[in-house]
Amino acid sequence: MTQARQLKPYDVEISVAAGRDEVWESVTQTAVLHQWFGWDYDGLAAEIKQIFVDEATLLAPERMGWADGSYLEVSGGDDTARVRVSREGNSPGGPEVYDAIEEGWRAFLVQLRFLLDTRPPGRRRTLYLTGETTGRQALTLATGEWERFGPRLAWTVDGDGHLIVAAGRIPLDEHAATRFEVTVSMFGADDATFEAARETWAKRWAPMAADADITAAGDPAPGS
Repeated sequence: MTQARQLKPYDVEISVAAGRDEVWESVTQTAVLHQWFGWDYDGLAAEIKQIFVDEATLLAPERMGWADGSYLEVSGGDDTARVRVSREGNSPGGPEVYDAIEEGWRAFLVQLRFLLDTRPPGRRRTLYLTGETTGRQALTLATGEWERFGPRLAWTVDGDGHLIVAAGRIPLDEHAATRFEVTVSMFGADDATFEAARETWAKRWAPMAADADITAAGDPAPGS
């Protein structure tokens, strides 16, 4: 007998300063998805197509679902809306249980809200930093005020207007080191500005994280 795959339930939602119709376009139109989903690497276009075109099923107006039972829905009015991603599960849940898909959605929804709330001009370009460090160390990467979204994720906007999302495998307040993922989103940067930012972030990240790495468009995807 095949054993059922163990899935953690989750329910993640965020409010955005945009109308329901615009938000639905933001989660279904591939050009807009590139402005908030994931981070730059050579396989991002294929990943977006796989998740939001090939594997997504429209369940109702402004609601899509996937084979694992998860779904994304948009609700609200003409000026504000909410985006909710939810999945029922068959394994113990709770904030102490780490689930990579749940935490990925938390990061991506923060990036979506930044796009729609601030409406930065230009194309998004990202830096993706990985390595093992503590939450305390990760939150010294920028001097802005960090806001929490769940126990493992925090985000801020630095003095240059770049969105920084930091997420770990354990709660940020724990003292132990863990694998961290930091995504820096910048909009409208030319090549020279982007490369300068990449060098700056590499110098910040390398001393504080074991096995530190930084990925941008054209680099191999993490783990490849």
